[in-house]
Amino acid sequence: SPEAPKGAPNILLILADDVGFGASSTFGGPIPTPTLETLAKAGLRYTEFHTTSICSPTRAALLTGRNHHQVGFGTLVETANNYEGYTSVIPKSAVTVAEILKDNGYATGMFGKYHNVPDWETSQAGPFDHWPTYMGFQHFYGFLGGETNQWSPALIEGTTPIEPPHGDPSYHFERDLADHAIQWIRQQKSIAPDRPLFIDYATSAAHSPHQVPKDWIAKFKGQFDQGWDKVREETLARQKVLGVVPQGTQLTVRPKEIPA
Repeated sequence: SPEAPKGAPNILLILADDVGFGASSTFGGPIPTPTLETLAKAGLRYTEFHTTSICSPTRAALLTGRNHHQVGFGTLVETANNYEGYTSVIPKSAVTVAEILKDNGYATGMFGKYHNVPDWETSQAGPFDHWPTYMGFQHFYGFLGGETNQWSPALIEGTTPIEPPHGDPSYHFERDLADHAIQWIRQQKSIAPDRPLFIDYATSAAHSPHQVPKDWIAKFKGQFDQGWDKVREETLARQKVLGVVPQGTQLTVRPKEIPA
């Protein structure tokens, strides 16, 4: 079996769907992310933020390290077509970072939203060539579509559909996802403690449908009553203090078509 170089780091990639640069407190936003703030204070805050503006293409570019059109993802899997660059089929010439790390001694796991399987290949008839466990991930727990019900998600483990808990009022997909990721990390480290991990953790909570547990709604009660325009101003002011945007940065004007 291949072995990773001595001292190779564990890698945890957290991908937050539909969450902007100015959302988290780590980058001046109104949403507290204390653990990420601690990491940033001990390391770096990156100040360039690039996405393709929609999810499937961004994920394809991030996983392969290539322009999304080069890997068939000029659009979402659900709107793919026959034009080159828009097929939603990642070619075999473009392996994922998970594949490269797996071949170099890493254990690889993917948790959460994938949304990079061609739409006509997502059933149990397969083929499974573009599912996570055939794209470099040794373990997958999550869902394949663009969104899912947080209370009753369309769960897949490996390539097998599994039923979420029924009749459990405390169930929420995000808690379940975190529990599964932690369990997998513990298993890997208890059996092969020297083998480094690569984990793609793709939360779906900030994407529609917005199904928030009541305790989280209560936690943020009143904190956004000042309105969207004021939240933007407050965020920009904090970003200037942190130095993540230039001092002369100005907000874009809200289009008149969008009411306050």
